Amino acid sequence: MTPITTNDALVQFCSDVASAPFIAVDTEFMRETTYWPKLCLIQAATPTHEAIIDPQADGLDLTPFLDILRDPAIVKVFHAARQDTEIFVKLGAMPKPMFDTQVAAMAAGFGDQVAYDGLVRQMLKIDLDKGSRFTDWSRRPLSDAQLTYAIGDVTHLAALYPKLRDRLAREGRLDWVTSEMEDLVNPELYDTTPDKAWKRLKPKKYNAKYLAAFKATAVWREQAAQDRDQPRGRILKDEAIDEIATQVPTDVEAFNRLRSVPKGFGGSRLGLELAETLKRVMLDPEAHAPKMDRPAHNQPAPPSVVELLKVLLKAKSDNAGVASKLIANVADLEKIALSDAADVDALKGWRRQLFGEDALKLKRGELALVLNGARVEVVEIE
Repeated sequence: MTPITTNDALVQFCSDVASAPFIAVDTEFMRETTYWPKLCLIQAATPTHEAIIDPQADGLDLTPFLDILRDPAIVKVFHAARQDTEIFVKLGAMPKPMFDTQVAAMAAGFGDQVAYDGLVRQMLKIDLDKGSRFTDWSRRPLSDAQLTYAIGDVTHLAALYPKLRDRLAREGRLDWVTSEMEDLVNPELYDTTPDKAWKRLKPKKYNAKYLAAFKATAVWREQAAQDRDQPRGRILKDEAIDEIATQVPTDVEAFNRLRSVPKGFGGSRLGLELAETLKRVMLDPEAHAPKMDRPAHNQPAPPSVVELLKVLLKAKSDNAGVASKLIANVADLEKIALSDAADVDALKGWRRQLFGEDALKLKRGELALVLNGARVEVVEIE
């Protein structure tokens, strides 16, 4: 297959697929040494058309394809969509509506985060050659093996989607996936504004001095990573942000005493920049500290209750053929153990019907877990 490298060819392909009910999409990108992903290829396929688009081609305008992604009449199908979506959002095109086959596979009983090749093997009875997966997609020309691998990621996806969608519809679970997709197309999920960077981290203290330094360091790191186009971890590790917020170093020697910052950081340009930022913030910590409420409780969740909820979750997910991870995680179970009114997804919508109601009944002693051979059964207590 010859990649699309001209505007005329891209316009023609987009015209060919403009009336399709859905389009399978994948990308090849590199970001091991950068903050921003470097887009190397875009693959797309409908039941009747397929193409590899080369965004590195000189003068290629991606607008026609981005318009396809924006078209509300065309479902955009991805597998593990998060990173692909991040790329397109940065290009100004949120792919809506979306269908993520990895999430759908979890709802259909294929396990937690099933890999694309595993799903293809199980549903289409095809074994994929993944030999080109970790090749350098930025080099040109691309080999025939790379192109074959790349297009296979969407041609099989286009075959998977109708089968998976119809299966979920028959089982009454299509709405479950639709609900999950609302979170994936939330713009806030892809917001890289430096001033919001601290919200992705978990502060360990709540006094003004700590929070002011915590936020300032996280914001500074995000801006530095973006400006230098380097991964956040190459600027500072997450654990360093907590230590810096605790110690608030403002000179070279203070930085050098920290265990979590790179050797020599304090005397580097980055270290000097951060020291000046911290000095400024410490002039008025109250004004710079984010407003945060302390957790309503500090008591740990009762271990025995959490363990019972884990068994119930496993039984419910096995019986329903749904990945347990899609229903609840351990943090959710701990919150439910502490409060019947916990603000967790497991107590909302379809998850509450499948698991949440019985979780509360189990806490109240209205349910019992009974071992029947190797199978755990849920029995109501009269």
